[in-house]
Amino acid sequence: QVRLVESGGGLVQPGGSLRLSCAASGSIFSFDAVDWYRQVPGKQRELVAGITGGGTTNYADSVKDRFTISRDNAKSTVYLQMNSLKPEDTAVYFCKIRRLTYWGQGTQVTVSS
Repeated sequence: QVRLVESGGGLVQPGGSLRLSCAASGSIFSFDAVDWYRQVPGKQRELVAGITGGGTTNYADSVKDRFTISRDNAKSTVYLQMNSLKPEDTAVYFCKIRRLTYWGQGTQVTVSS
């Protein structure tokens, strides 16, 4: 079946950059929309960015002009380029195929000095 693997997280200083990857395998289609979410323990999961099969993107207000979502259909991978990172961006980041109901395992992003 479909499998999602997030990677690219780590520890960065405020103002730094990080690029997350979401690699998909299985029955994924080029028209599938993909979303990035993030979650802090004890808080509800927050939609960060999304991209449709046609390339239309959307972003949470808190990350607009700092984050960029993109996709490489040949590699079945969606990326989240994160620039000018803030401590408030610290969370576990998950990707999700919009039409499906399950999540990847997530990748930890920690922004701290």
